[in-house]
Amino acid sequence: MNEQQTSVAAQIANLACLPMSELWAMWDRFFPRRPDYPNRTHVESRLAYKLQEEVFGGLAPETRKRLEAIGAKHSKIKLRAKPREFDFAPGTVLLREWGERDHRVTVTADGQFAYEGNTFKSLTAVARHITGSHWSGPMFFGLTGKGNAR
Repeated sequence: MNEQQTSVAAQIANLACLPMSELWAMWDRFFPRRPDYPNRTHVESRLAYKLQEEVFGGLAPETRKRLEAIGAKHSKIKLRAKPREFDFAPGTVLLREWGERDHRVTVTADGQFAYEGNTFKSLTAVARHITGSHWSGPMFFGLTGKGNAR
């Protein structure tokens, strides 16, 4: 084991000794929101993964998609609808008029969505931020054939 690997292993081993307040501080560094039903084991395991990912890198996008497809195929939980995939080129700008003003969302190089200095993982999250209520992001931005944006 090299020094970097030893350091990560020591950090992971130390998670069990930390008070929850320190675990939450670490959590907030890695994740945009806290889990709805947290327990210490879950928090520690997710933080351990993120600590390793930070040093050694995460899964390749192809590997992540393959694992998600395998999980969906074998899951007993069925999705209500299949998620749509939109492949936007980085720099694509989506415009939407809402609340008597124009809202401009830009697709980032990593496939996320930049809006007014914030980065969002989905168009639905952007639509929720803009409207304050739940919207289908693709529908809100007029990307689906089902009806028009309100």
